[in-house]
Amino acid sequence: KGHFSAYPANWGLSGPDTNIDHRRVPNLMTFFGRHGETLALSRDPADYRAGDIVCWDLGGGTTHIGILANRRSADSTRPLVIHNIGAGQVLEDVLFRFTIIGHYRYRG
Repeated sequence: KGHFSAYPANWGLSGPDTNIDHRRVPNLMTFFGRHGETLALSRDPADYRAGDIVCWDLGGGTTHIGILANRRSADSTRPLVIHNIGAGQVLEDVLFRFTIIGHYRYRG
């Protein structure tokens, strides 16, 4: 509540919406940028570690977020992503499938 103005004004609200704000990717990006470590965007799998948080632009104004797992892709080059794109949580090799717009480490 005290930092409402630090968050994106994408939804035309005059105050926080506790029903959904914690699920909006732009809000999460702001939170992790304020309270975690913002890392460079890269297409090099070596720059990503288990526990990192990655945000993507899916196109058409849709954003998405996931957490990198400690398991690797079939060719062992990329960390798998834990995410929920609408059908429940999954573990998939999707790190570079979409345009990466955020990369964070959060130690909470």
